[in-house]
Amino acid sequence: MQSGLLLVDKPEGMTSHDVVAKVRRLVGTRKVGHAGTLDPMATGLLVLGIESATRLLTFIVGADKTYEATIRLGASTVTDDRESDFLAIAPKETLESLSESQILLEVAKLTGEVMQVPSSVSAIKIDGQRAYAKVRGGEAVELASRPVTVERFELLAQPRWVEVAGNSFLEIDVVVDCSSGTYIRALARDLGAALGVGGHLSALRRTRVGGYRVSDAYRFDQDFSATAIMPNAQAAREIFPEIQLSAAEKQDLVHGKRIANRICSTESIAAFDSNDRLVAILEPVGANLKSAVVFAEAIND
Repeated sequence: MQSGLLLVDKPEGMTSHDVVAKVRRLVGTRKVGHAGTLDPMATGLLVLGIESATRLLTFIVGADKTYEATIRLGASTVTDDRESDFLAIAPKETLESLSESQILLEVAKLTGEVMQVPSSVSAIKIDGQRAYAKVRGGEAVELASRPVTVERFELLAQPRWVEVAGNSFLEIDVVVDCSSGTYIRALARDLGAALGVGGHLSALRRTRVGGYRVSDAYRFDQDFSATAIMPNAQAAREIFPEIQLSAAEKQDLVHGKRIANRICSTESIAAFDSNDRLVAILEPVGANLKSAVVFAEAIND
């Protein structure tokens, strides 16, 4: 079975687990994992590792990401998205008094290095149980704020009016570049709270994870071919600086020894042999590099 990454454009309504199960059937192996979940409501890029490429996922989970989202202003909800009941609804006249400049001002305040309280329906564990499970079981959940980086938070279009269940709301389309661990539904919640009208997420699409983009992803309405799987070497080059190993360096790494950090990188590095095979992912330790992951198929000559 070919090892590599499969970029999938997840459709709405599927869980990340559903996607993994479907890909296991498509590729004929159970050794499939993903780098970061997407809620069923969300669409877009899900990065899957197949066979030995599952060992790359640890490095991909923490990559920065890009999302396109629609924020609905005028109501807060239990889950900070459209999948649950309204908690409070703002009068239409209050929304009518909002200006685009007010919205942009509060968006700017949520950009940069910010302290964010994760959504109560996040996958964060509390006393061994996921926060979302507690919320859906009727429990109140309080999570501590944590630092996140929102590099870009921009409106893509002017606010527009929508009618939902007999209520009038304002919706804004936004794009967000952010660090791993940033909750877009929390941005929607916090923007609505800052404007005094409440807010929640009505649509979410992940378009980028690190160097991987949804425009290169496989869709389930397409015929599947093994050519959709990105080989380990190509996958590693998308996210790591690289070095080529000498035969002696390769042998040292295989035997658990360290090699000199000759490119002086402070990041993880992809190491290739003379046959352009991915041998290992290396981590800097002082002036040296040590193996974080070694790929057996490249060392079993």
